[in-house]
Amino acid sequence: MKPKIVHCVLLLVACFFCGSNIATAQQTPSRAFIDGDGPGWKTLGEADFVNANCDPDTWSWKDGVAHCTGKPIGVFRSKQAFTNFELVVEWRHLQSAGNSGVFVWSPLKSLESLQPGKLPDGVEIQMLDHGYAENYEKKHGKKSDWFTTNGDVFPVGETKMELFPPLSANGSRSFPSKNLSKGVGQWNHYYVRCINGEVRLWVNGEEVSGGTNTTPATGHLALVLQLRLPISRWFSIFALSFMEGKDARIYI
Repeated sequence: MKPKIVHCVLLLVACFFCGSNIATAQQTPSRAFIDGDGPGWKTLGEADFVNANCDPDTWSWKDGVAHCTGKPIGVFRSKQAFTNFELVVEWRHLQSAGNSGVFVWSPLKSLESLQPGKLPDGVEIQMLDHGYAENYEKKHGKKSDWFTTNGDVFPVGETKMELFPPLSANGSRSFPSKNLSKGVGQWNHYYVRCINGEVRLWVNGEEVSGGTNTTPATGHLALVLQLRLPISRWFSIFALSFMEGKDARIYI
């Protein structure tokens, strides 16, 4: 069998955010297509990330791209922790049933104690190919009611979160309000906004899922591989923080 591959492009933005008027869940999904270009964006390279629980050769870098062998299941985390930020991810799976994602606000304690084959605490923004759901239906003879392939957002481990509806049948995930993800071989665009404990996900330009009152609401990015698939990623970052009663913008 040929190896399965997923490619993705990550961009992260952060700025000082002032005030307590955080938008609540909207009945009508809002649109936003943020491409991550412009002043303040910084490309992340090998020096910005560290292996959490993979083998020494699981992740490697070449020409600014991180390559992953897919073995073992695990994560590659940012060295820096972030509190308030925005994230742009462009990704695609090159073969059917790919399963990946990115964790936000993953606590350092969880990452440092992570055993091989395990995933950390935090909020996962899932990047799942439609073939994964097709395989589930073939195996179980029914559609899944606990995951989708269109942008689920959910807390993992000890992380707590009030999820935006619609929810999975067991209430553990914020399901997307629309099915907007593209299939294998096609690029998808995620825009994620993480501000003051609130996470919102836009898929291909339209807001679909998220949650609020997240605890903890600070931590690391963790790039996760949940299937034994080779993957490639390229990263850019632009940081944000919160300042009491003042608007300011800091670039890193």
